[in-house]
Amino acid sequence: MIIASSAGTVFEWYDFYLAGSLAANIAATFVPGTNDTAKFIFVLFGFAAGFAVRPFGALFFGRLGDLIGRKYTFLVTMTIMGLATFVVGLLPSYASIGYAAPVLFIVCRLLQGLALGGEYGGAATYVAEHAPHGKRGLYTSWIQTTATVGLFLSLVVILTLRLSMTPEDFAAWGWRIPFLLSIILLAFSIWIRLSLNESPAFQKMKEEGSQSKAPLTEAFGRWENAKVALIALLGGTAGQAVVWYTGQFYALFFLTQTMKVDGTTANLLIAASLLLGTPFFIFFGWLSDKIGRKPILLAGCLIAALTYFPLFGMIAKTANPALIAATENVKIEVAADPATCGNLFDPVGVRTFTAPCDTVRRTLATNSMHYDLVDAAAGTPLAVKVNGTAATIDDKYASLIAAAQAAGYPKAGDASIVKQPSIGGVLSDSRTLTLIGLLFILVLYVTMVYGPIAALLVELFPTRIRYTGMSLPYHIGNGWFGGFLPPTVFAIVASTGNIFSGLWYPIVVAVMTLIIGLLFLPETKDRQIDHWH
Repeated sequence: MIIASSAGTVFEWYDFYLAGSLAANIAATFVPGTNDTAKFIFVLFGFAAGFAVRPFGALFFGRLGDLIGRKYTFLVTMTIMGLATFVVGLLPSYASIGYAAPVLFIVCRLLQGLALGGEYGGAATYVAEHAPHGKRGLYTSWIQTTATVGLFLSLVVILTLRLSMTPEDFAAWGWRIPFLLSIILLAFSIWIRLSLNESPAFQKMKEEGSQSKAPLTEAFGRWENAKVALIALLGGTAGQAVVWYTGQFYALFFLTQTMKVDGTTANLLIAASLLLGTPFFIFFGWLSDKIGRKPILLAGCLIAALTYFPLFGMIAKTANPALIAATENVKIEVAADPATCGNLFDPVGVRTFTAPCDTVRRTLATNSMHYDLVDAAAGTPLAVKVNGTAATIDDKYASLIAAAQAAGYPKAGDASIVKQPSIGGVLSDSRTLTLIGLLFILVLYVTMVYGPIAALLVELFPTRIRYTGMSLPYHIGNGWFGGFLPPTVFAIVASTGNIFSGLWYPIVVAVMTLIIGLLFLPETKDRQIDHWH
């Protein structure tokens, strides 16, 4: 039962993560023009769109799950996910069908998000309602491994393809193969899930005729239940989400986009840390059956908030020491009339920036260059200095970037940037081992907050509204607080000129969850849920 539920969910996460892992290839295929920043922001928006609609999928499919059953609902969600992913692999490029290409890609992402919004709650509820009392944390922790295993599986497939064909072939058509393979995974998942029976708690409730007639109204229209959902969100899933996405997604984003580590190397490093860390989901799920869900979850939020800055600082110095040295030794000063400088906050990547003060700051942030913004007199044109020398300002700021690189910022492919180790030479590469160790620590935080969360959410709600009640706070937390983390962090970095400043976002949210959780979140490990209708 656990294997059947987990396997299907693994494949759903595999499907969902491909868009993030293959962002550059998707952008090159579906987005016109040569503006790499615009392409990257589009894919971030496409990735975020899938997260944005997850709460709506939670509402729609959660209601179905409480009305018709857990099994049939997550069969439907899995089918939608698999077909939408398969279609992405077949979509024509922008060169073939124009703007219909990016529109269709976004539509597929929206369908994936809706499906995932219904899938997780069904799988977690189904497993928890089968689990014996005192082992719900252990049993549901297997579901918690599925997101990481799905990400790991997607990375393995992508790396295998990258290493087995030329970069040109992979860019032209090879990137589509992981999406097309999802149809095989879908067929296997449907076959294995069709063999499952309905959960005993739901079946008993159905036989007794005690099902909810209006799960949405009962779960969120009554304050006693809505209050539980709000506490679950702000005192549980919000902090869990930002710790999870920082440790898995932002870590990859930070390596590739900020530290300029090549994609293959970064994926290998993340994959190794995930391989080491995944068993700890099971460990912390088991431990939560012994000492409680709440202390483990909140401890993970606290430790993450206290250590993110030093950990990411060490990752940066190990991955690209020349870049960190440049942020300390090269002084870039942007002088502009404050009235011409706007707010760069753009978490979903839909704003267009044209003011020189805004575009130069975003350009410097994209190139991981630290700058100081200085207020100039009203009406003064934009001026940029590199180590006290005025830089030439051209349309795409190529001269400015060249001046910064001449002053000490590394170029792409610089020898100081960590490279993919030779096969068999991983254990002798101290920088690689250091990075894997640091990334493993981030994954360990993920396992602390994520391992117990499914059992906690299941135990917060009665059977009649459990699917609906747990799904919405989970997917608002993970879909919005977590899903928008990479573009939000990038916006903060671009606004401040400091490559580490974006870490304040997950730290603040984690601390908020710590405080609210300590004050209001109940401990649930000893609750009897079998007859709690």
